[in-house]
Amino acid sequence: MLIDGHGREVNYIRVSVTERCNFRCQYCMPEKPFSWTPKENLLSFDELFKFIKIAIDSGVNKVRITGGEPLLRENLDYFIKLIHNYNADIDLAITTNGYLLPEIAQKLKDAGLKRLNISLDSLKPAVAAQIAQKNVLSKVLEGIEKSLEVGLKVKINMVPLWGINDSEIIDILEFARERDITVRFIEYMENIHANSQIKGLSGKEILSAIKQKYKIKKVGRVKNSPSFHYEIVENGYRFGLIDPHKHDFCEDCNRIRLTAEGHLIPCLYFDEAQSIAQAVRDNDIDKAAEILKDVLANKPKENRWGEDDNEGSNRAFYQTGG
Repeated sequence: MLIDGHGREVNYIRVSVTERCNFRCQYCMPEKPFSWTPKENLLSFDELFKFIKIAIDSGVNKVRITGGEPLLRENLDYFIKLIHNYNADIDLAITTNGYLLPEIAQKLKDAGLKRLNISLDSLKPAVAAQIAQKNVLSKVLEGIEKSLEVGLKVKINMVPLWGINDSEIIDILEFARERDITVRFIEYMENIHANSQIKGLSGKEILSAIKQKYKIKKVGRVKNSPSFHYEIVENGYRFGLIDPHKHDFCEDCNRIRLTAEGHLIPCLYFDEAQSIAQAVRDNDIDKAAEILKDVLANKPKENRWGEDDNEGSNRAFYQTGG
């Protein structure tokens, strides 16, 4: 069992396999040029897996693969299969923009993937293109349907933005309800890499938009999920709201993050990290385990949203997967 310095059990690791992305979303990396960390600086899947094994053997039972856009990393199904074959009980998931899923969903399922979180910020082609700076909607919708067809569990993530897609909150909710999948509305998380002109809706504003049509009631958090759940009274459908600005978001934090270059990050909103790259390349398992222990001991109790003059994370979300 992994315990951090504040007594919280850590059983969840998010692994960013690439910082590359085929979208340029306004809330993430709108001005990022197409220049990337050289491949030789990235840990191979086998090297990443060496550390994943340490984490699993120490008590991690949930692994989420992120990016950038993780489906851009070649042979991702090989990495998934490594983890699945090592421990088939691991809750193995991917967060993706969904664009490449029509071609790869079956391979991911066959490799042992269980779940997908897919970003869907609009059901209007022009609005989706405005957010992603690319004509993406038809491929994303096709990817969602293909994933459901092959038997993957799917959740939808939406980031509501004022004046852009805020009028579609109900539409996205009903899209998900009709397919019996969960939608999670995520407050825009300020970061210095995003478009400085955009403004996200607060959790209260998101709920207020839903209340224009539906009566809802609180359900609460499920285990360590960052999502607070609500239920529509009329039909029993449940949706989630992720509000990272509150410190109760941190109270039960059970996760750490590993980047493609091997940086082990204790908290999304802190810039501190330690590298396990050399240890795994040297096959020094004891050293990698020691670094993991030290990172957990120094994992912060809360994020930095409450600090004066905080403008969000300095680390790019495309490096950590959010």
